[in-house]
Amino acid sequence: MTPIADLHYAIIVPAWNEEAIIAQTVGQLRTIAENLGRPYELIVVDDASSDRTAEYAVAAGARVVRVEKRQIAAVRNAGGHASTAPYLIFVDADTWLPETVLRHALLELDRGAVGGGSRVAFDGRGGPLSEAFFEAFKVLWYAQELAAGCFIFMRRDAFIALKGFDEQWFAGEEFWMSKALKARGRFAFLSEEVVSSARKQRAGTGPRMMLTLLALTVWFAIGRRKPLQSREKLAFWYDGKREGKPIDLG
Repeated sequence: MTPIADLHYAIIVPAWNEEAIIAQTVGQLRTIAENLGRPYELIVVDDASSDRTAEYAVAAGARVVRVEKRQIAAVRNAGGHASTAPYLIFVDADTWLPETVLRHALLELDRGAVGGGSRVAFDGRGGPLSEAFFEAFKVLWYAQELAAGCFIFMRRDAFIALKGFDEQWFAGEEFWMSKALKARGRFAFLSEEVVSSARKQRAGTGPRMMLTLLALTVWFAIGRRKPLQSREKLAFWYDGKREGKPIDLG
């Protein structure tokens, strides 16, 4: 185990009922981290899972922090506060992080960036309408150079100064964190892509996902905050449905 004082960075994975994929995710993250050779720790924040997420994460080599939040910003914060590493890398449990992206994120932090994010690809395809919608949504998001929730990185001192992710938000917390980080210094938006799961589309919830993202966009645009502060309004992310399939990289 790496001494705490020698840690360069922490990879933090929020997880809720992810027993189907957590071992794969932890294993992949450990592989790329070991390849880079910097001292690190890998933390899985198990948010009130009713399955064997924590057990499988420990078996795969992660340190598990258990919380009962059911609120993504609070779960990310629990992971950030559990580490003393100077750099924090937040990766969702259903996201594949290429080694080149991790390397470049760390290099940007070495060069003084306060935080950053990257482009995102999905590991599968939906219907034509779904594909067109998500491509248009990504264009709008990339134009602002904001991190996606599935992958965002930052300096720990900035995380502490900002008091972590704003816990009033049940979704879109990465939007506000990206904005706050940009106000503090250089925000590095990487051109490489992480690969996030298209399990919602495969589960037949593509139209629901489109409507949710469209509603989020409108709420952001008109400054309406209450829906973003309600777990019930954002049940798409909190309804408990999980696909029992590992990330498809083929």
